[in-house]
Amino acid sequence: MSANETAIAGVFPQPNEEQWRKLVDKALKGGSFDSLLSKTYDGVAIAPLYPRAQAQAPRALRRTPGRWSILGRVDLADADAANMLALEDLEGGADGLHIVFAGSQGSYGAGLSGDGDETIARLLEGVRLDYGIPVIVEASPCAPNATSAIMRYVDSRHIEPSITRISLGLDPLGLQALHGFAPAPWTQASRSFAETAKTIAKAGFANGAVVADARVIHAAGGSETQELAFALAAAIAYLRALTENGLDVETARALIALRFAADADEFMGVAKFRAARRLWTRVEEACGLAPKPALIFAETAWRTMSRRDPWNNILRGTLATFSAAIGGADTITVLPFTQALGAADGFAHRLARDTQLVLQDESHIDVVDDPTSGAGGFETLTDELCERAWAAFQEIETEGGLPASLEKGSFQGRVATIAGERARKVARAREKLIGANEFPDIHEKLLDVLAPFDATRQSADVPAGAVKTAPLSPRRLSEPFERLRDESDAHAQKTGARPKVFLANLGSIAAFTARANFSKNFFEAGGIEAVFGPETDQADEIVAAFKASGAKLACLCSSDKVYAEAAEQAAVALKNAGATLYSAGRPGDLEQKLRSAGVSAFIFVGCDMYDVLQRGLGEAK
Repeated sequence: MSANETAIAGVFPQPNEEQWRKLVDKALKGGSFDSLLSKTYDGVAIAPLYPRAQAQAPRALRRTPGRWSILGRVDLADADAANMLALEDLEGGADGLHIVFAGSQGSYGAGLSGDGDETIARLLEGVRLDYGIPVIVEASPCAPNATSAIMRYVDSRHIEPSITRISLGLDPLGLQALHGFAPAPWTQASRSFAETAKTIAKAGFANGAVVADARVIHAAGGSETQELAFALAAAIAYLRALTENGLDVETARALIALRFAADADEFMGVAKFRAARRLWTRVEEACGLAPKPALIFAETAWRTMSRRDPWNNILRGTLATFSAAIGGADTITVLPFTQALGAADGFAHRLARDTQLVLQDESHIDVVDDPTSGAGGFETLTDELCERAWAAFQEIETEGGLPASLEKGSFQGRVATIAGERARKVARAREKLIGANEFPDIHEKLLDVLAPFDATRQSADVPAGAVKTAPLSPRRLSEPFERLRDESDAHAQKTGARPKVFLANLGSIAAFTARANFSKNFFEAGGIEAVFGPETDQADEIVAAFKASGAKLACLCSSDKVYAEAAEQAAVALKNAGATLYSAGRPGDLEQKLRSAGVSAFIFVGCDMYDVLQRGLGEAK
């Protein structure tokens, strides 16, 4: 800050926290300050204001400071088609590629078929691996020969492996968590894993040869603490396996990368990536190593993708990319916005890479390394996550390490608990998903994709003699509401009309508009089309409009004052006309009267939205 700027700043009074709290208390009008606090699923409190951090915390720096690498996703089943899109991505501004095989952690209903030499050669034709572009490969039990095939391809092109940036991504524990099986007990599988990793490293493919991938935890509904603990526990298991089978700890450390999902929660997203670096530094120091920045891969979250109104996925992907970039990810892959519909086309790929290009070349968020360093909120959240994740990691260690915890199902049980709590909040729209449980577009047109979503491409056959464990299946938060919308679509295709609800608007426009709009959004989230009734106080006019609408459901909509005057009479009239009756808003003292008049359920903010809609859809057909 210049002297002139300092002088100007001194002209204005500098407020302090005490003054701010007085203004807040005035605005709350006697309400509790704690009402401004929110809590994560881990119990981390997020305050509305934080002071500047006092202590100098470690910086969360990328392995290579500056720009992160923009990766284009390569996941089409056919190698030639996948190659064409990959080259388009590279020519359009992507720095590298993210190759996804069917059955890998990031397959999400897609993925390359085949792992033979010919398939790999077709896939990589024209890709200049000798330029050192980053290429991340996801391991898969459906592509057991992919690693060796890629190594042979590089050799056949006379490329020195050490100048490439190919990550072959061995991750047996992540795949076990996903699919629910391991080919053999870890005591045996760890030796096989270590030998393969040593072969890869000896050949010169040391960049991310092993990846501790926590996306499976995020996709299954887990928390930030659980993601960090899983990644840390997996990395430690890999480090032990490598050192116990002939590698020194320095060499073993250099082979391991971390991978996380990034979602639209900016505060916790940034804190999670920053915490990952600090936690890995703690592991390095415990091993007697001088800390070096971890290699961290990021991908935008599958969990928050929606199949309905998928344009919102662009916004979610942008926020996720911002969080991962600010948090210090080395590479970022943005899922195309139509990923939940199926294999994405060139347009969706273009938007995915342009999301990152705009943030780099127009917003310049890569210019400052670790820009949240010293910011009180981010430093506090990072510290909280580090503390909680380390405790969760130690819990895994007391269970015998991650392999043992997965075999017992202990870790999966803890993830399921958080996932259940998350699902309940989504069902009540406490966790909002635009286009799914909030502001749905019931008349949207589905977008085209190159191939429809294929759930079988996420699965893998269980080999004979495998150790079976509880799987952590990926699930999108919007799926329950999408199933209701699908049921509505099927009914419309069969009968020519959607299930409907008649909005019985009582009183003036000013009285009923708020609850009528709420009811429209509420019911259409479940595929029940809302039909607005006339502005009238006359019960016979409301009944006539209801009969003309063709609806089987009716919902009273107005203010509490009008309800007290006219709701009971309107409810009786509609019930006698054959309506299954709902009422918008909490009923308060009128509940017993309205139920006696025929109201079967009340809809309001925080009610079990999914349960009401599931029942209502059946009644509306």
